[in-house]
Amino acid sequence: MLFVTRKWAPAMGGMETYCLRLTEELAKTHRLEIAALPGNADGSPPSAVALLWFPFKVLRQWMALSDAPDVIHVADMALWPAGLLARKRNRVILSAHGTDVSYPRRGGIRGRLYGAYLKLGSKLLPDARVIANSSATEAACHENGWQRTAIVALATDISRITPSSPPRRTILFAGRLVRRKGLRWFVENVLDRLPAHITLEVAGTRWDAAEETALDHRRVRYLGKLDPEGLAEAYGAALCVVLPNLELANGEFEGFGLIACEAASAGGIVLAADCGGLSEAVIGGETGFLLPSGDADAWADKIADLNAWSPEARAGFIGRSIAASATYYSWGRVVRETAALYRNEFEPTTQRAEN
Repeated sequence: MLFVTRKWAPAMGGMETYCLRLTEELAKTHRLEIAALPGNADGSPPSAVALLWFPFKVLRQWMALSDAPDVIHVADMALWPAGLLARKRNRVILSAHGTDVSYPRRGGIRGRLYGAYLKLGSKLLPDARVIANSSATEAACHENGWQRTAIVALATDISRITPSSPPRRTILFAGRLVRRKGLRWFVENVLDRLPAHITLEVAGTRWDAAEETALDHRRVRYLGKLDPEGLAEAYGAALCVVLPNLELANGEFEGFGLIACEAASAGGIVLAADCGGLSEAVIGGETGFLLPSGDADAWADKIADLNAWSPEARAGFIGRSIAASATYYSWGRVVRETAALYRNEFEPTTQRAEN
């Protein structure tokens, strides 16, 4: 198998983690060659020049193989041309994560061009199997012509690293500061409805200047980008972790919502908007709570409810949430479901590889 990815360490992110952990496990049972584009030492993605050169690197690596791979797994939809290297078009697996198939919904010249690019891929690779990380992502695949799809939800390695203790009266928002994640909406519509002693901490990277204005609120503290250990500590210490995503008119959405998995696994209480991939990233009532997107009253009421929980009620919920997360958000499950798709698609080839 040839696994192709432009999302690789030392770059940091959900897609990078997905590629690394999936290939680590697949290598135990499959003959695996990896064509990867590493990120920068500071954790940022590779440069535009490196991205432009990467297809040639993949081609050179493919030509250097002693045997042509039976299966090519392309780790995101933007790289679909790599699937053309497969000896048979039904020997191609692609992973869809969200933005890599929803970008055409943004419209404009770039959106239309990228949409046409994806539709061309669906015509040239009609028998390729696409692994989507949620139903929302799967629907976007179908919009762009990719019909042979399956859903495999993501996982996380983060676990609770601090003992249970009374939470701070602080809410945590983690993620990029982009409009669909709803930080500014939350600050402008919910934060001031909460008791004055409750504050908001923001951990993430600046992307959108309009969203950054939320950081100027007197009850907001910006933490910057935290490392995994620091983020896990912040999840567990917060009163709750909020993912107040918005349903945008242009159809952009959260492909899955890995932060919901991370926070629940680390002992945080997750409040997430019931939209996009978040609807499946949270098991309602077990690993967190799903709330109506854009309903400020519902968000303020739920946070007030959590603030009134007894220590026993809080500890009981967190214990059950961590247990559920350990099963549902495990990479073992992701690998089992992915390997099952391989077997369904390429039974003879996979048997030879495993033998």
